[in-house]
Amino acid sequence: MEVYYLIFILSVFWHGSEGIMWSLAPNTQKCLKEELHANVLVAGEYEVTEVAGQRVDYTIRDSKGHILSQKDSITKGKFTFVTETYDTFEVCFISKVPPERRSVSQDVHLDIKVGIEAKNYEGIGEAAKLKPMEVELKRLEDLSEAIVQDFTLMRKREEEMRDTNESTNNRVLFFSVFSMVCLLGLATWQVLYLRRYFKAKKLIE
Repeated sequence: MEVYYLIFILSVFWHGSEGIMWSLAPNTQKCLKEELHANVLVAGEYEVTEVAGQRVDYTIRDSKGHILSQKDSITKGKFTFVTETYDTFEVCFISKVPPERRSVSQDVHLDIKVGIEAKNYEGIGEAAKLKPMEVELKRLEDLSEAIVQDFTLMRKREEEMRDTNESTNNRVLFFSVFSMVCLLGLATWQVLYLRRYFKAKKLIE
């Protein structure tokens, strides 16, 4: 089975997503991969054109191969999951067609929302009996927390990158000094060796 990967840069603050659509060839697989933070809500809605005698399955898994959600013979539906750790997650759509059947490509439409965009604030407001203004304030509060978390992660990555750069610079400096010492040692040895050689041949005193 051929495997194709479509790598998309998703964001925790993904607003106004209208989804993507592609053509899935028979007996192939296409996956969407992205790194996500821990405790992030992901909600997706998909729709696949139906073709008699053909089926499309979907699987969601992390980098360790743990399956978070899967379903066979899909046509239209939704999925949701919450990330437990910072990891790379992928959503794969697999076409399966019996070899004896004449096959055609199927269109797949996928709309994924991440973070606060995946939350149903209308449902939250109805359940908690909140006014529209209170619902909007709740959404803004969650957005603010998400932004703070994102900046914290960015600062942590910056610190890790700075530590890596400093460590690399130290190693380069050590290697440069070591190389110079080796070259000076080799040059000194060559001079002494040639001096002894010429003295042995009585070419110099």
